[in-house]
Amino acid sequence: MPTHRATTRPRPDACAAPRTASRRRFLGYLLAAPTLVVAAELGGSSLFGTTPAWAAAIPELPKLPGTPQTPEVYDLLDALRDAARPTANLIKITVHRDGTVSFALPRSDNGQGIITSTQMIIAEEMNLDVDQVQVTLADARPELVFNQLTGGSSTTFTTFTPIRVAAALAHGALLDAAAAQLSQEKAVLSSRAGLITGANGHSLPFGKLTESAASPVDRAVEVVLKDREKFTVIGKPHTKTDAHAIVTGRKKFATDLRIPDALPTVICRAPDLNGYPKGVDNLDDVRSMPGVTDVAVVGAGVAVRAATFGQCIDAVNELKVRWNAGTVHGEDDESVLKKLRRAELPLAVPKGAGKTIEGQFTFYFRGGSALETNCAIADVRKDRAEIWGPAKSPIAAQADIAKKLGLPQNSVTFHVTEGGGSFGRKLFYDAALEAAEVSKKFGKPVKLMWTRADDSRQGRVHPMATSRVRAQVAGDTVLSFEQRHTSVATEINPGLSEAITAAATKAPLGNLTVSEFIFETTQLNPYDFGVSTRFLNEVDMRFNTGSTRNIYSPDMATARELMVDRIAASMGKDPYEFRAAFTKQQRWRRVLERVAKEADWGKSMRSGTAQGIGMHVEYKGAAACVVEIDCRSDTVNRKIRQARTGPRVTKVTYVVDIGLVINPRGVEAQMMGGINDALAMTLTASMHLDDGHFVEASWDNYFYTRQWNTPPEMNIIVIEDSEAPEPGGVGEFGVAATCGAIACAYARATGRVPEYFPLDHKEPLPFEPYPTVPPIPPSPTNGLDKTF
Repeated sequence: MPTHRATTRPRPDACAAPRTASRRRFLGYLLAAPTLVVAAELGGSSLFGTTPAWAAAIPELPKLPGTPQTPEVYDLLDALRDAARPTANLIKITVHRDGTVSFALPRSDNGQGIITSTQMIIAEEMNLDVDQVQVTLADARPELVFNQLTGGSSTTFTTFTPIRVAAALAHGALLDAAAAQLSQEKAVLSSRAGLITGANGHSLPFGKLTESAASPVDRAVEVVLKDREKFTVIGKPHTKTDAHAIVTGRKKFATDLRIPDALPTVICRAPDLNGYPKGVDNLDDVRSMPGVTDVAVVGAGVAVRAATFGQCIDAVNELKVRWNAGTVHGEDDESVLKKLRRAELPLAVPKGAGKTIEGQFTFYFRGGSALETNCAIADVRKDRAEIWGPAKSPIAAQADIAKKLGLPQNSVTFHVTEGGGSFGRKLFYDAALEAAEVSKKFGKPVKLMWTRADDSRQGRVHPMATSRVRAQVAGDTVLSFEQRHTSVATEINPGLSEAITAAATKAPLGNLTVSEFIFETTQLNPYDFGVSTRFLNEVDMRFNTGSTRNIYSPDMATARELMVDRIAASMGKDPYEFRAAFTKQQRWRRVLERVAKEADWGKSMRSGTAQGIGMHVEYKGAAACVVEIDCRSDTVNRKIRQARTGPRVTKVTYVVDIGLVINPRGVEAQMMGGINDALAMTLTASMHLDDGHFVEASWDNYFYTRQWNTPPEMNIIVIEDSEAPEPGGVGEFGVAATCGAIACAYARATGRVPEYFPLDHKEPLPFEPYPTVPPIPPSPTNGLDKTF
């Protein structure tokens, strides 16, 4: 039985560290309303100043200091928070007459747990129980401009302070109202679970106070936030508030919604990637099939609306469509790789400056499908439209849908539903655009769903890329470390989630500009390696790509960490000790030291097995991972029907410092998911491009981490650094360090440095590919025979 141990522990030397910063006052607003409604003004960038103690300079070591890099000063999280700052005061918390507190979160929860963490933040400042706070997802709100984007693991970092300010302001107003009604000083009142109690024992519930606490006019109020030492909710493990609904099947996703007359709809798609129809030979025959109500040619293919999804699929597979070639007709893995090689940027430091160590690595296409396929509901009328669907950039979606329909943006209502996974995929709203187009074409509401085959073959993928690294070494000093990442263009659309930057990304070279910005503000070499450079070049080959799962970091970290091991070997150094000696900041080094200790780094391992170590710095935090891998022939060649097996990671030790921890259980879950993502990306999961289409057509032949490849032992340690005033990013932080550790472990176990990923990409396919016509593979009817 696999064992998974996750703990949250303070750094041994952190608990006694003195607090050097004072509390700060923030400005909030009491808004004119019949009941209490409050909003926040986001001022400074940090609750405790701009230079926490852990960011101070560390003692200089006998090494060549690394070149300063952008994320050390200003990273993507800073940019996203600054973009959200002007509209922070438009985010409101409401106290209702029944005593409940509600908040419409302008973000998208796709399972990462931000609804729960937001409930915890509000509950903390208002001394409530978590279940007394109702958090829903806000509809698209164009007035928020840049402040409705979910991406870059930024939600908690960008909303933490304004939500706390608004909650504290609401609590203060309720205390003022209670003091007036009880004729007591505010200082003697206590508040717990929505009940304010006076010194004489008399109590008033929030619901009885919300009208008297309300303001007849908008007015600014200063507020002081709760001291961190007094937290009773933040920092305590909490199960997701929707967990019971999920495991009992009661949770509602987009296709579960019952919108009047919105019937199931599926699109017949081309064999080629991005192919489109020339014509259809049997439209009338398909229209007469059981349950079918409508069939029409649309931009992406031929849309079918029917009483059930099963009838839609039957009709789609009966269509006889003549197709135009797609955007990558005739291309395959090798032809794309050749184009990437030609686009690689030169390295600046010439060979001969020291001992030259070079590496060249290839990362093949990987799927970007979530468990919930693309889906949306649309009801388009002559003068308005209403859309339902999961969306991480709903403002941009609303604007693009309005443009497609020829409507003003404010005539389109976009309801953001909770999603079943995203991994970057739901930054894009392809299904919502298609649903709007089809609804307009049919003149009826539609519930559009992509099939699993659509998602695999026509959906968005993690782009193929190469990473070339050159290091120059002299004695025990690294003189330079250069990395050149070349990728099929990564669509970062839709910019910062509003109409202006979304349109800019579609201009000539616009997407490349956004990609370069993302790369520059996220990629950081954590080691003092002298002249350290990293550059990105992207080639637009008309693939459907996306900002899938940590975007550039997994591939960059894999290449970097493999090269760090090679440099260490050239100096005769242990991989861990070498990293510890060259790590730039003391805070990062402590994470590395902790993971080595917890994993018993350097212990004796059997031949064919090994430990590997990797580190990654991003999202205002640091992560380090040690894995143990088994590359012995009996393990590599174990047989499982139609499955990828290969080397198996048997143990993962993961240490992460993200600063202030809101929900340790949520962080642990996110790390666990990221680790499994890394196992897939490094070992087993890739897309094979053949003659303009991807071979994989469903989860049964796309080998994301399966139970037989998960580590039997997983130890996740979440460190709360008491000097970090705010939470950093969490969502994707389990991926990159694990990718690097797995690659290094494989190289140490086999004696061969891998040159491409995933490791089994060039192995024979363990399955018979599904045909591209008909487009949707038949559902199995013998599942019980194959259950094991």
